[in-house]
Amino acid sequence: MIQKLLFIFLLCTCLSGYSQITGLVTNSDNEPLPYVNIYLKNSTTGTTTNGDGNYSLSLSKAGTYTVVFQFLGYTTKELEVRIDQYPYELNTVLTEETTSLDEIIVDTKGNPADRIIREVINKKPEILKKQNAYTADFYSRGLWRVENAPEKFLGQKIGDLGGGLDSTRTGIVYLSETISKIAYQAPDDFKETITASKVSGNDNGFSFNSAQEADYSFYNNTLEINSQLVSPIADNAFRYYSYKLVGAFREDKKLINKIEVTPKRKNDRIFEGIIYVVEEDWQLYGADLKTTGTAIQVPFVEELVFKHNFKYDAEKELWIKISQSIDFSFKLLGFGGNGRFTAVYSNYNFEPQFDRTSFTNEVLSFQPEANKKDSLFWQKIRPVPLTLEERSDYVVKDSLQEIRDSKPYKDSIDGVNNKFSLADPLLGYTYNNTYERWRVGYKGPLPELRFNTVQGFNAKAGLFYNTWTEDYKQATYANLDANYGIDDDRLRFTGSLTKRFNRSSNRTMGLLGGTKVQQFNAREPISTLINSVATLFWERNYMKVYELDYARLFYSEELFNGFKFYANASYEKRSPLFNTTDQVWIKNRIDYTSNNPLAPNDSSTPAIQTHQLGKLNARAVINFDQKYMSYPDGKFNIGESKYPTLTLNIEQTFAASISDFNFTQFAAQLKQEFDISNKGSFGYNLRGGTFFNSDNISFVDYQHFSGNQTRINLEGKHLNGFNLLPYYDFSTNSSYFEGHLEHNFKGFILGKIPGIRALNANFILGSHSLITHENKPYYEFSAGIGNLGFGKLKFLRIDYVRSINGPNTDGVFVFGLSF
Repeated sequence: MIQKLLFIFLLCTCLSGYSQITGLVTNSDNEPLPYVNIYLKNSTTGTTTNGDGNYSLSLSKAGTYTVVFQFLGYTTKELEVRIDQYPYELNTVLTEETTSLDEIIVDTKGNPADRIIREVINKKPEILKKQNAYTADFYSRGLWRVENAPEKFLGQKIGDLGGGLDSTRTGIVYLSETISKIAYQAPDDFKETITASKVSGNDNGFSFNSAQEADYSFYNNTLEINSQLVSPIADNAFRYYSYKLVGAFREDKKLINKIEVTPKRKNDRIFEGIIYVVEEDWQLYGADLKTTGTAIQVPFVEELVFKHNFKYDAEKELWIKISQSIDFSFKLLGFGGNGRFTAVYSNYNFEPQFDRTSFTNEVLSFQPEANKKDSLFWQKIRPVPLTLEERSDYVVKDSLQEIRDSKPYKDSIDGVNNKFSLADPLLGYTYNNTYERWRVGYKGPLPELRFNTVQGFNAKAGLFYNTWTEDYKQATYANLDANYGIDDDRLRFTGSLTKRFNRSSNRTMGLLGGTKVQQFNAREPISTLINSVATLFWERNYMKVYELDYARLFYSEELFNGFKFYANASYEKRSPLFNTTDQVWIKNRIDYTSNNPLAPNDSSTPAIQTHQLGKLNARAVINFDQKYMSYPDGKFNIGESKYPTLTLNIEQTFAASISDFNFTQFAAQLKQEFDISNKGSFGYNLRGGTFFNSDNISFVDYQHFSGNQTRINLEGKHLNGFNLLPYYDFSTNSSYFEGHLEHNFKGFILGKIPGIRALNANFILGSHSLITHENKPYYEFSAGIGNLGFGKLKFLRIDYVRSINGPNTDGVFVFGLSF
């Protein structure tokens, strides 16, 4: 302990030696003030205090400077100093601001705060235009703390989370920093180059703190934080907020209005708190606003607090953001925590010389050796000093890393985790060799115990092995599974071998094969678990299967940005299967249907003829204008896009033992989900295709659709399937089209209804259609409520669905999940 404290003391000493101006900022009660903005007047050089109130400010040369100390709620202070030698210590005390309404002309016929907000809204287009292109330096620090963490979560051991938890299961579990250069050009061009990255306890780690992810501007009408939250200065802000002018003060001859922001409705997607507006400039001087997990619909989040600080740029006549902090707290299932993400902006250039090569789809990249900077580098360049807690975390975890990377330590941890328990034969067992980076294991039969009318009770058990490289770029997976059905008395084996070659293009190849019971619809519209329950309790054996003997070789890779290619070649033998049991737990006065989806009342006629064939399948997934982040250990695509994803697919069979079973199918799909301001999210999925030479093909190769006859939708596939469509009644070997539309209003409607808005529920409208050559068009229309549940567990959804198929109509409630 003494050695650790001595190390921290020496670290502090080195830190002060590298900083030109250092000091402590306190209030009148001698309490340190965290995250005070400190900058040189008439310059872009600045920093903030850390959580302990300490700061360091780098200067290029000696001279006379005016140092400005700015903190929301306190009077801004300017100190002129003459610096001849370094380090120079400059401590100061800030006093709470004294606000007054004496200088404000109050119109008794109206709310003065409303007048100010209208001026800001009118000014916004001009402000946004002035900052429609810029470059800047960016610093970010992220910290997460956990309190009272359990030993296990959802049955999985948590451990000490990388050394962050102490004996009370409390401590820092994530601490990282980044230094980067950013460039922006309206409307959405962005580029960040990270020059330095540091993760506590991982000298090979790369921080996931990103300038674009931290780019929250209240000048935008909405801010995306899981949901679209309405800004207090949005164009339509008066629909959501009430305003009160609580005071004003002067700074450098400018009048700053302090305005209290209050939501009109509690559960709207909104903020509350204080904003500061500069009179006559009608720009933000600062913001101290908070929102809740209820508002963003992440129930375990308790509170998010945003603090933005601005300084004046006389040349641009613009108040520019120089710092931002986001404090958060969370609680879930008895444990919780908190943290903060801090961002500092400096060296703005609002007249950059961009050309057509300045921006690409790569929005983030790392300079070589960005994660190899030593402590001396960080001491020199870090604009916000570390707190004592953060220094201690770096010291402890960095010292632990060498130990935790050693073979004796990893072997000791594996020795504990590799212990065999009495339940392992039923549940499964894994043996890890972490140091040599491989694991082998056994999958027990109990988690995969199921029932169907073809096999009766059946279970799957197996062996698996995987290994990986130190950077996880490459990995190999192998498994061998055995499935046994009691009533059909069959043991079937399947196996696979898969190799991932890199994490840049994600080139992957593999070999699969064996014998298995396969649903006619390979997309498996009904899970084996739900089918087991439906069969045993409701006497509804919806799942229809055949036996598949197969060998398949597959390959996938992102050939270039936005273009993913998948291909497989297989040999398949398909054989019919029949029901072997009529066992049921609750008799419902009905009989099981046959295993033939074409003749459910005929138990003797097979659904297909036994046959063999070869099959080739090629699929291209095209994401137009796909943005991505380049990390040294891999490429990470950003899912959000203003364009839909296009999928093209071709399927060709050949060398069929029955010649009529050779065919060709082409298919295409367009899919997209996007937010519509604060009015919720809209998604669509359009899919169509056609067959050639398919008049007499096997029913296995028909185009099947994801139906549902259970009135339960536990997989949340609301844009990929239907709610009431029978599983195989509309299967086709001809042309087809299916469309799925859904709009989730995310509280935009229900959040405005008194009483109901307390539920924080979402109103959801959906429409589904299916058109095939053989049948009349099928339609579904649904109205549902999502985000239902108990306490912080909000994952339930209920829909009323109406189906129309010619003269046939049906209407039922469907229960499901909505994450």
